[in-house]
Amino acid sequence: MPKFTEPKLISGNANRPLAQAMARRMSVYTGHTINLVDARVEQFTDQEIFVEVYDNVRGEHMFIIQPTSNPANDNLMELLIITDALRRSSATSITAVIPYFGYARQDRRTKARTPISAKLVANLITEAGVDRVLTMDLHAAQIQGFFDIPVDNLYASPVFALDIEHHFKGKKKDLMVVSPDVGGVARARELAKRINVPLAIVDKRREKPGEVAEMTVIGDVTGKVCIIVDDIVDSAGTLCKAAEVLTKNGAREVHSYITHGVMSGPAVERVEKSVMKRLVITDTIQPTEAVRASDSIRIVPIAPLLAQALLNISRGTSVSSLFDHEMLGPIYDGLYSGA
Repeated sequence: MPKFTEPKLISGNANRPLAQAMARRMSVYTGHTINLVDARVEQFTDQEIFVEVYDNVRGEHMFIIQPTSNPANDNLMELLIITDALRRSSATSITAVIPYFGYARQDRRTKARTPISAKLVANLITEAGVDRVLTMDLHAAQIQGFFDIPVDNLYASPVFALDIEHHFKGKKKDLMVVSPDVGGVARARELAKRINVPLAIVDKRREKPGEVAEMTVIGDVTGKVCIIVDDIVDSAGTLCKAAEVLTKNGAREVHSYITHGVMSGPAVERVEKSVMKRLVITDTIQPTEAVRASDSIRIVPIAPLLAQALLNISRGTSVSSLFDHEMLGPIYDGLYSGA
């Protein structure tokens, strides 16, 4: 049997409620209290980041919970500086838990004289002293290869499958999963296979970044309850336009399941004014008050999945077992007890 090593959790300021929820979940799973390591992570007046760890971490297996969401640069620097503080304090191992991996959309050169920022960030994290990365729904799967350390990329689709089976019980024959672009077909197909429903695609053409010139629906969505699946919703412009196009093509309802709710600028207002009936996101990025207050947006907690993944890593057991939504059922029993 693999030896169990007691995990120690530390959080930056990017999404402390998620870190606290993970600690509570791990306490329930293990039967004893797991608290966040006591530390100070703050900025000086000139915006330099300072970290001081108050608890002894010598010889400990540390997990840093820190999505690199907005403000991406501050949160990334917090992650790097916490890592340095732990390494210099003789931690045995350091796992960076990055539920949302910022800069992931810059994973290739789209034109001449542009950077591959995702690779640069991977280098920074590795050189800082991180031994392993745990993340969720990377924008591009090949980013795992940018690291020279182990990377576990979890998927939200098993959790979404549970949620869909619960909220659309008895309506599965009417469902259709939709990819909002050709690049996301693999992600949408994977969820469609899980819940055993057909797949459609919205083919979009851009004239320039951020502006969609034309959208075409590939597949018959007439009378269907469409579920758009994607990894990131940022300004929500493209998402809302896709919902409108699906409705014009005969869809009865449009719902969206998106892993990372960046929700920048007018995103909340756009979602509330759109034909989309509901947007479902996870809390990999700490939701703003506007997101929480919106009746058009529902948040699915991701802490149960991440907490179990941390325990599996600590115990030396399989993380890929969490890719099966049937395995996740007991973990989410409190939320989907009627599923």
